[in-house]
Amino acid sequence: MAEAKTEFFQYKGKPLVRCGDILYYGDMRERYVIKLTIKSKAKQGELEMADKVSIQLLNTDPDVSPRKAIVKSSEKSNLFQAIDIGEVWLQKALKSAV
Repeated sequence: MAEAKTEFFQYKGKPLVRCGDILYYGDMRERYVIKLTIKSKAKQGELEMADKVSIQLLNTDPDVSPRKAIVKSSEKSNLFQAIDIGEVWLQKALKSAV
């Protein structure tokens, strides 16, 4: 039987996966990923936009406790700002991990 290969949406060369109001940015095989959680949304015209987003830089090591896995965290007022700062954190963390 052929193995199914899943292709994820890419943002700046890294996978961006969404499940409901939680997004993960980065490759789970690498040492760090970013977790974005949409905390609240506001209506702008007919669209619903995130207006409170939590950002966490997470260590993907399975031996690290969930509490210690959170390396850095912040909150931003929209998804663009959140993913922008998350991308910077991720690049810096991956460079220092080498």
